[in-house]
Amino acid sequence: MDAQEPDVVGIVGAGRLGQAMARTVLSAGRRVVIANSRGPDSLTGVVLELGDGVEAGTVPDVSSARIVVLAVPWPRVPEAVRGLEWNGQIVIDAMNDFDGSDLDGTTSSELIATLVPGARVVKAGNTLRAEMLASDPNVAGGRRVMFLSGDDGEARTQVTTLFEDAGFSAIDLGGLATGGALQQVGGALSGANLIRLPAEN
Repeated sequence: MDAQEPDVVGIVGAGRLGQAMARTVLSAGRRVVIANSRGPDSLTGVVLELGDGVEAGTVPDVSSARIVVLAVPWPRVPEAVRGLEWNGQIVIDAMNDFDGSDLDGTTSSELIATLVPGARVVKAGNTLRAEMLASDPNVAGGRRVMFLSGDDGEARTQVTTLFEDAGFSAIDLGGLATGGALQQVGGALSGANLIRLPAEN
């Protein structure tokens, strides 16, 4: 599987969040290349568990995908992206700063953007617990809401399409400064599990 194929999404991180995002991507009809810091050979069990449409790769392989999900523990982000080249890829920041870092007035996703220069960062997937993210978003006659934000409109559109194809109801919150602040730990939407019901005729 070539990570640069248009229907392949790369995922950096193979823990609970990375695997939940992989299931979401598969539900959207895309394929997954997943990587961690220990190399592809360590992911045999994860790949078997996730099933068809998933392959293991190296972090540089994964980072060449058109859409790349960062799903590593917050303290490991700088190490995870060190030395990678970003040339317009969309980077989905699905992580949360549970350590309460001093962000000096910026959002956590704006900080991520400084670590992946050349990429287009979209905050998404972080407001739901991993097990909920991986579950069926069709609930009680409606669809689970997925919030997203980013400073590049076209990138937000692509991420909206990805989550909508997976069955979520995506809500675009605009830029990282405003939307990211609502989504991150301590924000008004952090941990929000909302279901959008269809409009009545």
